[in-house]
Amino acid sequence: MSFVIVLLLFVVLAPVIAGQVIDSNCTAMCGNITIPYPFGVEDGCFFNEHTDNHTYFKIRCINNVPIHGKNFEVIQISLEANEIRMNAYTSATCYSGSKQDQSFISSLSLRKFRISGTKNALVVMGYNTYGWFSGIRKGKRYDTGCMTICNDYEDVVDGDCNGIGCCEASLPDGITGMNITIGSFQNLIPVNFNACSAAFAIAKDAFKFRKSDLNNTFEHYNNSKVPVVYNWGIGYKSCADARADDEFLCKNNTQCDDSGDQVGYRCNCKKGFSGNPYLPQGCTDMNECSNGGINACEKPEYCVNTVGGYQCRCPKGYHGNATKHNPCIPTTSSKRWLMPVLVTAGVGLVIITILVIGFIWHWKRGQRQLKEMQQRCFRQNGGEILNQLQNGSEVLGIFTLQQLANATNNFSVKNIVGRGGFGIVYKGFLSNNFVAIKKSIKVDPDQVKQFVTEILMLSKIKHKHVVKLLGCCLEDEVPLLVYEFINNATLYHHLHSDTRATTLTWSIRLQIASEVADALCHLHHGLDNQCIIHRDMKTMNILLDDTYTAKVADFGASRLVAFDQRRVSLKMIGTWGYLDPEYMQTCELTEKSDVYSFGVVLLELLTRKKVVSDDRPEKERFLSNHFFVKVNEGHLRHILDKNIEWNESTFKEAEQVANLAKSCLKYKGEDRPTMEDVSRELKGMTENITHPWKKDVDPQIREDCESLISSTERSDNVCCSSGNDSTIYHSSLKSSLEIEK
Repeated sequence: MSFVIVLLLFVVLAPVIAGQVIDSNCTAMCGNITIPYPFGVEDGCFFNEHTDNHTYFKIRCINNVPIHGKNFEVIQISLEANEIRMNAYTSATCYSGSKQDQSFISSLSLRKFRISGTKNALVVMGYNTYGWFSGIRKGKRYDTGCMTICNDYEDVVDGDCNGIGCCEASLPDGITGMNITIGSFQNLIPVNFNACSAAFAIAKDAFKFRKSDLNNTFEHYNNSKVPVVYNWGIGYKSCADARADDEFLCKNNTQCDDSGDQVGYRCNCKKGFSGNPYLPQGCTDMNECSNGGINACEKPEYCVNTVGGYQCRCPKGYHGNATKHNPCIPTTSSKRWLMPVLVTAGVGLVIITILVIGFIWHWKRGQRQLKEMQQRCFRQNGGEILNQLQNGSEVLGIFTLQQLANATNNFSVKNIVGRGGFGIVYKGFLSNNFVAIKKSIKVDPDQVKQFVTEILMLSKIKHKHVVKLLGCCLEDEVPLLVYEFINNATLYHHLHSDTRATTLTWSIRLQIASEVADALCHLHHGLDNQCIIHRDMKTMNILLDDTYTAKVADFGASRLVAFDQRRVSLKMIGTWGYLDPEYMQTCELTEKSDVYSFGVVLLELLTRKKVVSDDRPEKERFLSNHFFVKVNEGHLRHILDKNIEWNESTFKEAEQVANLAKSCLKYKGEDRPTMEDVSRELKGMTENITHPWKKDVDPQIREDCESLISSTERSDNVCCSSGNDSTIYHSSLKSSLEIEK
């Protein structure tokens, strides 16, 4: 900023801008903070807008501390970014009685200056706290906020302001007059640590959440000061309108930029010029050829400064661009090479040669960049980890992106055979066989090793009722997985298509149920010390071949867990209607969640009804609730599929399947059978064998029905967390789940 001081001294006697004068007595520094024009301390040293009575650019220097307005301490003023950083007060409140007292502050209002949305964050801290932020943007009220719930101090993690003990809300540029409200949720008791809360705006680069803040929230943030970044502009007009005013500040060698969401305009130096663009003489030429100047000339003596730029010139006897990439060449040696070319080939041949060379260079450069990108994606998606884990055994095939592009006609939309919550599936022809190529979701960089371990485990599954994973490609931004191709659509399409449903006889449906149960049993118990929880079992993920043999597919949501871990906390993912209600309440996933989903599949096989339907009464919208209500009323026969002619024998089998479904749909996972039990029961039915583990669950019908209905209608908040992965579901679980119909 010494350059700004020189400019101020340079214009001591210059009358400028409608009578305002900048003289040598203007204070350039307050403490260690630079005060550049249009800001200033003394009268006549700052830009005084005549549109109203407010002196927005006046800074008071009190005890070497720069103060703006009534009590905003200035930390930094930036001409380049048109920003002013100032300390603002925070607010905190503590638990008392049945809830926290609400607290209101409005000290962030600076009228003309706007709070920067890109540079600030809105932060709320506490154990059961919400923070509500309201302000004015473009003449209209703008509201936003966030909330945090924390029942256990051990759940809080340093640096993670993700809803557990701390949350953040963002806001757009152009906000003024902002109020902040702190409050707590009703009917909650305080936890066993500090029950205080705080809410404030703060510069993003100045905030990092600390776990210890929750113990000392009131001491740290009650009437404390934190930095906030504001944007500023000149006047209230756009550049086009302001140019006609006498007070227009963008003078020589400057350009005017509109402030976007901010008020007024901004001045910037043109390219090749430097200095304070708001001073009356404008910006001065930047000497790129001086010591320390930035230029591309081959040698310093070849650089010639010009107004607003520079030129690189070769000395006498040389020609060329005189740059580091195209240096000067002696004139004599150049002529001996250039003349024969011009004489023999002609000007036209030279032009063609240049075009050909340019094309080849551009093509090779593109190929090199493509290869580098593929190698980078291969590493990011865990390719090197996969090679190390395979150790040359090639359990899982690794395909190149070009191989899969050729197999799918460059991933043509005509080759798409399916879309789901976890990727797009293409039909391809690879190694003389049809394959299904799934473009998966992006791999979390922090979970690459887990992703590689799980696909290796999936590739080892050799079960006749599980779609075989043949290999993968990791050269794209998202992994591509190659599976065997099953050509007879999904069980969902057969059940819910009037033309296909007639081909699904009761014996075929019973056989499909037995095969799927056998596959899930293998996933849960058939691997060494590992259990694969499918996590999205539904009729859409059951494929059928030409002989109606079932194949379990789509492991995009699956999780691999150790036998000794059998219960893991995860963010809720799945399909509405198939989700385990206990999992929805606790977010603790077990293999019994697959048992519940399989129970819903059994209901679809029995009834051929949609899992979620608005055509049924509100309490029976979900097929599981509908089933319990009707069976409780003794109307099982009324809800069975009308396409099947039920005789005494098949109806008895349907009753057995219905009882099995009841067991699978029990509210508590510990009361449900294992998939091994379910598989044994279904195999026994196909062989007319009844196993002793089966229990008569009819007395439980009403209890299970009421539990399921109440769980799906519950509107209490549910908090699901696992490490750094936290999601808060408000009002209705339906609004937060990934729903597929």
